[in-house]
Amino acid sequence: MPVSTVYCGVDWAESHHDIALVDEQGKLVAKRRITEPAEGFAELVGLLAEAGDDPADPIPVAIETPRGLLVAVLRASGRPVYPINPMAVARYRERRTVARSKSDHVDAMTLANILRTDMHAHRQLPADSELARSIAVLARAHQDAIWRRTKASNELRSLLREYFPGFLAIFAHRDGGLTSRVARAVLAIAPTPAKAARLSTARIAAALRRAGRQRGIDALAVELRDALRVPQLRQEALVEQAMGSQALRLLATLDTECDSVNELAAATADAFAQHPDYAIITSFPGLADTTGARVLAEIGDDRDRFTDARALQAFAGSAPVTRASGRSIVITYRKVKNDRLAAAGFVWAFAALTGSPGARAHYDRRRAAGDRHAAALRHLFNRMLGQLYHCLQTRQPYDETAAFFEPLTAAA
Repeated sequence: MPVSTVYCGVDWAESHHDIALVDEQGKLVAKRRITEPAEGFAELVGLLAEAGDDPADPIPVAIETPRGLLVAVLRASGRPVYPINPMAVARYRERRTVARSKSDHVDAMTLANILRTDMHAHRQLPADSELARSIAVLARAHQDAIWRRTKASNELRSLLREYFPGFLAIFAHRDGGLTSRVARAVLAIAPTPAKAARLSTARIAAALRRAGRQRGIDALAVELRDALRVPQLRQEALVEQAMGSQALRLLATLDTECDSVNELAAATADAFAQHPDYAIITSFPGLADTTGARVLAEIGDDRDRFTDARALQAFAGSAPVTRASGRSIVITYRKVKNDRLAAAGFVWAFAALTGSPGARAHYDRRRAAGDRHAAALRHLFNRMLGQLYHCLQTRQPYDETAAFFEPLTAAA
């Protein structure tokens, strides 16, 4: 009698994890609740061994999260891991019961049964290299730091608009705006209009030097001094002082996020430069260290992760989706996608317009056909993403002539 295939489901939680093993008939083989430390993983390995786990053909595991210590050790053991979206688990749960009650053990069994019935319909955790996973951590942290910096800058700008709009007017058209070192250095010594009006040229010049300014310090200090002394509407004295204190605290947050962005950008670039795909990815117009690292972080370096370029384009949200019902056919952009890759793709396509004649010609043709700016960029990103997939599979750098042969021929 052949040995039954066993499937494992793990209901992940913060303090414990529920394990359920089912055979190919859906019968419960074993169940257990384990904790996060090494002892819990040892229990899981022992439970799998008792169920007939074979190193040559390990038992597949379904879990509701693609990250965490448990997922990391399962991946390191060479076991196939299937991260299942919690919303999908909820829909599968309704196949077995109409009750809305939730049980950790039932969810673990549901996860195991998902693999038993529909393992072919779910994507296994990609076998990315350790370097690629470290780049993903750094690139996502850098992107998060940029978003936090933007949030802190917007909060500070909103506050300054209430009591110190003149400061915003001074740095509105300068590089970096409030996030520039010069703006933050001046605001630190002039958080209110009253203090700004009393600043001397020497003190402003000292602040500029602390911000790293090396040229034109005296002229800029005089310019800023005169601008800060321009009369403007004022809040009441105590209210203005209180808002100045609040601005200093928001400024401290902004300083921290600006430093985080710079440090994480350097760490990401250093790690990305060590990856074998660095030369191929950065050969594309619009992809430098930062954007290229973000693209690699989301697509990984497992060449078997996507079956073809269309699968990668659907994952990125650049490929359109067709909804057909009867005689109605609607083609729209994808809302369910990898948001980080889609954001990086928008920046990539926009930057490629100035570095690639073929990309510019493709964008102009889409605009002439009636596409709006975002749709034309998304279409360009879709095409260049397919080119990147081909180059990574064939291990060759970007070639402008091969990538945009038709637009370049028409232009010639």
